[in-house]
Amino acid sequence: MLNELFATDRLRVLYQRLEAFLKEEIQPFEMEWLAAPFKEVEPILRSKKAKVKSIGAWNPYLPEMLGGPNLNLMEVAQLGELMGTSPFGHFVCNAQAPDAGNIELLAHFASPELKARYLAPLLEGDIRSCFSMTEPDCPGSNPLWMSTTAERDGDSYVINGRKWFTTSADGAAFAIVMAVTDQANPDPYRRASMIVVPTDTPGFTLVRNIPVMGHAGEGWHSHSEILYANVRVPLSNRIGREGEGFHLAQERLGPGRIHHCMRWIGICERAFDMMCRRAATREVAPGIKLGEQQMVQAFIAESRAEIDAARYMVLHAAHRLQTQGQKAAATEISTVKFFAAGVLQRIIDRAVQVHGALGVTDDTLLSYYYREERGARIYDGPDEVHKAALARRILKRYNEI
Repeated sequence: MLNELFATDRLRVLYQRLEAFLKEEIQPFEMEWLAAPFKEVEPILRSKKAKVKSIGAWNPYLPEMLGGPNLNLMEVAQLGELMGTSPFGHFVCNAQAPDAGNIELLAHFASPELKARYLAPLLEGDIRSCFSMTEPDCPGSNPLWMSTTAERDGDSYVINGRKWFTTSADGAAFAIVMAVTDQANPDPYRRASMIVVPTDTPGFTLVRNIPVMGHAGEGWHSHSEILYANVRVPLSNRIGREGEGFHLAQERLGPGRIHHCMRWIGICERAFDMMCRRAATREVAPGIKLGEQQMVQAFIAESRAEIDAARYMVLHAAHRLQTQGQKAAATEISTVKFFAAGVLQRIIDRAVQVHGALGVTDDTLLSYYYREERGARIYDGPDEVHKAALARRILKRYNEI
């Protein structure tokens, strides 16, 4: 829901337009689309994208020069919550991960040649991309430890390694690959680089779409295992300078965590609405509604408080990031990442419980959310890493006393 304390006039107008669009054009068809192969749904979503452009909600996180509405991070965060109320909200607005982060990387750090070839069609929503960093043989929570290498050979990089959970690789036009370009560098933060790899390059093999809790996603919903076997691309496909991969990843992840958290709050609001509707209408005995049970009332009260608390925390982090930069906002970003992810899990779980057996079927969105969003406490830094980082920052102040 729109937070009036932080709303601007332009945000109110855009929010109302997008809210009406999602309720009329997207939400009534979600269950049908989720049950169908993505390749059959994508043409339908493309037609919806044209309508999003007409209401001014296209590329909502980008400045005007890149085709966006020029919103600040506080405004984008609130619009992100609204888009999060539908599994397809971000996609039809061209704000979906990983494309949104890849667009920002290319826009800020890529060469004019790479921008012309890859950024332009991404901005128009004509192609999709993926981000290939996590590896099956190295812990994803340690981005400094990777075995995939990119060795120079003349005017090319030759890439070898295995990646997995390369989200949206199925059908993507290219991957942005994190690979070690200088293993001997004494500074572990300067060993890796980011390189653009077209997915039709010889040696790039999509091994499989990894099943997630029994559901093998495909297309945009995929999480793929990729084999890079002597993949040769020009040195000019590198984003930024050699050895800047870790730095660029951090630039990508900071605002990205704000976007994720606000999307989760949108999911919370959707699940909360479903829970309340079920409690208000379902009879547990003749004339006795489920919502009259104190246990269910506690679910509702606790959920409302937790969602509101998470929203204010994320908006506070967004404001800090917007006004003082990523380094100054590091504590707030770590805090909201694990707190909002935990709230998300609890809200969905309570909504499933209130729906009873119906809640674990694919007749409602809840089973989809329960399956797809459990990963929120793992990706972009697991809870434990963010909690440890937060505790170290707090204790550092005490150690300096």
